[in-house]
Order: sequence, then structure tokens, then C-alpha cells
Amino acid sequence: MKRTNTFVVRPRSEQDRELLHKLLDASASLWNELTYERRQQYFDGESIWDTTDYRKRYVGVLGSATAQQLIRKSKSAWKSFFSLKETGEHCSPPGYWGNEEDGRTLRTYIRNDQYTLEMGDRSRLEIPAGKELKAKYGFGYTERLRLEVAGVPKWDGKQGRLELHYDESSNQFRAFQPVTVDDSRLDAPLASEEAALDIGANNLVACTTTTGQQYLYHGRDLFDQFRETTREIARLQSKLREGRYTSKRIRRLYRRRTRRRDHAQNALARDLLERLHSEGVATVYVGDLTDILEAHWSVRANEKTHTFWAFRAFISRLVCTAEEYGISVEVRSEAWTSKTCPNCGSTTDTIRHQNTLTCSCGFEGHADLVASESFLRRHTDVPRPMARPVRFEWDDHEWSGTPYPHESPKEARTHQSTLPA
Repeated sequence: MKRTNTFVVRPRSEQDRELLHKLLDASASLWNELTYERRQQYFDGESIWDTTDYRKRYVGVLGSATAQQLIRKSKSAWKSFFSLKETGEHCSPPGYWGNEEDGRTLRTYIRNDQYTLEMGDRSRLEIPAGKELKAKYGFGYTERLRLEVAGVPKWDGKQGRLELHYDESSNQFRAFQPVTVDDSRLDAPLASEEAALDIGANNLVACTTTTGQQYLYHGRDLFDQFRETTREIARLQSKLREGRYTSKRIRRLYRRRTRRRDHAQNALARDLLERLHSEGVATVYVGDLTDILEAHWSVRANEKTHTFWAFRAFISRLVCTAEEYGISVEVRSEAWTSKTCPNCGSTTDTIRHQNTLTCSCGFEGHADLVASESFLRRHTDVPRPMARPVRFEWDDHEWSGTPYPHESPKEARTHQSTLPA
């Protein structure tokens, strides 16, 4: 399996910093020029594969291998675009890495046999540069740029193509090193229990397991924080002069918003899967939201599910993390699970109001937990009564859990899944 190590990269001197910055800036220029030519060919109905030889144009600054890696990365991005179009999925052609006026995305890719990463008391990274750039900064013909590295590699395996990126908001250079790991970090579960997830936005994940456990990850505060940043971005955009679409401050807010969301997603996936692994869960069922979103679309629902929660990105992250624990993730249809009464099985006599699902048979319970339970019952047997659900809140660092409180005296009487174990 493939995993990624992340490091902070620190130039040893102002000269090294300037050289590294020029290296990344030249990479962005190559990418933008190649992207422009291919987009023009695409919109004109011509083949995008016959382009200018940008390797020769940039070899003096980037070096032959790095220039070729950027060209291959562009080719891969276009192939992915055409593959998605063939499946009928809505997508856009590969875009630019910004511009000089509004700011570029400074990034480059270095072939796996062209860099050296050594970890220890004096961790360092050595990367190549073009001979023209080295001559300008007084480097020898065979000398490489040496950079300090901060961080501890989490994964050990065959190294892949290195990505170097400049984070403007923190004024730091970062390195992303993909590695191929032979074996799963954790052993597969000893048992063969199963779990089902109901994914939303107010409650990010509701989980029910065949061991009788239920977990609820609350997300309303996260979404409110996300919307507050979005409104600030919109306010700043409204103040831009005509013809401008972004600024350094706006880009920082975009990155901050994304990092906060991704941090919470990563922590949620790992916290949940560690719990499921300890319970012996081998299979996790996740609902496919495609049909539901088309049937119940709204601006707010779209913002929550696509922009904020990024459903597909979360599923990808969940699958990637589950692989470490030997747990398989299966995406299945969850149609009607949010309207099914777990007591009588009715889908017509139930009413959902906010977080509560009620039925004419007298049942009342948390709608998302009921949905995850009904979803799991569709695939396997689930014991009743269940342990009292655990609710998790995000505090910007980790998910902390407490027993889920009763919402009403009626729920305490009728919904066995909320009673103490």
C-alpha cells in the first residue's frame, strides 16, 4: 500500500532559500505554459499531446529530470480528466497554478532517484537544480541543493516521487514523500464483526456495529466555523478591484479553511477505525449519497456535503486509513434507511424533525443513529438492546467522547438504544 511522509524543509541560508524559491517558481511557469497550450488545443478540438518541448526550455533552471517529471504530471492530469469524461462525470480540464500578479502555487516534483533524504540528528534533503541556476548561485557542477528537514517519517518503504511545496500562509516549505509499504501497519481484526456509517453534516458520522456499539460524531460547530471563514472570503472578494479575483489574504483563508476541515476528517477517520478495529470489525458499510443528493438538493445541503464535508474525499481518506487496520470499506445504497423505524420496520409512518425520528408505533430516537442501524440491518443481524451511544465533539485537536444524553423522557422510555448498557 502507498502512504505519504510529510516534512518541513528549511533552507540553510538566504541564498539557498532564494534558489529554492526560483526552482519552484520556474516549475509553476512550466506547468502554466504547458497547461495553456494544451487547453487551447483541447478547446480547438486538436490533439493535446503534441506540444512544445518544454523540457529543453527549462532544463537550465530545473534540470532535465525535474522538467520531465512536471511534464509527466501534466500528462497524468489530462489522462485522468479524459477518463472521468468517459464515465460521464462532470469535470473541468486541468487548471493553472496561479499567476504572477495574484500569486502562484509554488510546487515541483522530483524523481525518486534524483533526491536523497537522510534522517537523524542532522536530517537533510538534497535535490538537483539546473546548471544555469547552480552557476548563478555558485554551486559546483555536481553539487546539489542541501536543505534541513524537520519531522519524523511515519512510514518506511520504497520512496516515490517527491513533491516540494511552498506554504505562503506559514511561510514554510514542505516536502511530501510517498512510499510503498509492503504490509499493513496493524494486523487484521481477529473477529469478523461489521459496522455501518451514516454520513451527514450536522452529525458528520453516525456509526452502528454488530457488537451493539453506537458512535455519533457531531459537526455543527465545525460547519459554523467553515461558513464563517467562507463569509469572510466573500467579503474580501467584494472589495477587490475590478479584474482581480483573489489576494494573499484570501488565499490564506482558503488554505486555513481546508486545513481545518482536513485535520478534523483525518482525526475522525483514525479515531473511528481504531475503535472499530479494537471491536474486531472487519467490514464497514458506507452509504452512497449520490442518489440522495440528487433527490434532496438544496444550496445549504450542497455546501455541507460537497464543499464542507467533501464526501468523496472523506470516503477516499476512510478507505486509505482502513487499509492500515485490515478493514474493508464497501459503499452501498442507503435508500430509505433514514425513514425506517427499527421497531416496526415502517417507512411511511415515520416523521423526521431535525435530529429526531418518530413513528406511530411509539418509537422515538436519534435519526442519524437510527439510519446507521437500519443500514447495518440491511446487510447483517444487529443485537438489541444496544449500549448507550457515545457522542464525540471536536476541540480543534482531537475528538472527545461522552455518553449521548437523552433528548426527552419519551425517548428514554421508548428507544432502547439510548438506555445504559
